[in-house]
Amino acid sequence: MGKRRNLNPECLYLGSMKAILAILIILSIPTYSSQNIKLIWAEEFNKGSRPDPENWNYETGFIRNLEKQIYTKKKSNLRVHNGNLEITARKENYRNKAFDSRSRNYRLNTEFADYTSGSINTKNRFEFQYGRVEIRAKLPKGKGVWPALWMLGADFDEIGWPETGEIDIMEHIGKSPYEIHGTLHFPCDNHLGYESISGVSRIKDVSENYHVYSIDWSPEKIDWLIDNEVYHSVDLDEAGKKDNPFRKPFYLIINLALGGNWAGKVDPSIFPQKFYIDYVRVYKIEKKAGL
Repeated sequence: MGKRRNLNPECLYLGSMKAILAILIILSIPTYSSQNIKLIWAEEFNKGSRPDPENWNYETGFIRNLEKQIYTKKKSNLRVHNGNLEITARKENYRNKAFDSRSRNYRLNTEFADYTSGSINTKNRFEFQYGRVEIRAKLPKGKGVWPALWMLGADFDEIGWPETGEIDIMEHIGKSPYEIHGTLHFPCDNHLGYESISGVSRIKDVSENYHVYSIDWSPEKIDWLIDNEVYHSVDLDEAGKKDNPFRKPFYLIINLALGGNWAGKVDPSIFPQKFYIDYVRVYKIEKKAGL
């Protein structure tokens, strides 16, 4: 959910070398027959009518990226139903409870939102370092939607973005209906102050059928997968060997954003739109002894 820019040549790597390295990484991916996989955390969304408060926090208000929606705790925006988490984006006039006309911050000086939606995270409830994350989901559609399954460093409140690092497991924007993005954002010594490395996969039925969006995260690299097929890999040393933001604990975030600095103009005729999440599972992965 970080800001979007093209790769900057001033940063720590050259594009051609990065492409060659990515190919080599994909070719070297081990099979699961050579690894032990242990489930360490799961949310199946099969009990109650709201996200489990032992696992999830709600985000409320205007949060980031100049997005058009305001996040609420309302059941009409976030509910557990028929074995899914349903995040529903709605077109409705909703007053910003934090409104302050004196502020220069859009999060405060915007009195009303035209849209509502939902966002939840596991900060201080479940944070982890390395492993496989699997999320089975069916995505909303239409210009302006921006569903995301992503992660921020557990030290986000202390050091902020981009220093904390960001791992986008899956992002989709409605104006590019067949594209799925997996991205790393991290601090970089260029004029922007950050860098992004993104991979893209094309799928034609993301809003009609469920798919499993995953990452395999190790101390060396992160692989992005859709339905167990790798489409993008990044060597973590590309984010620096000293104080690397991706070698520490992270927490999970699930949200349905609208508009903002990447998804663009929102089509008001598409609502309501639903983001269905069947499950979230996190595994610890270890190589078998002797391999």
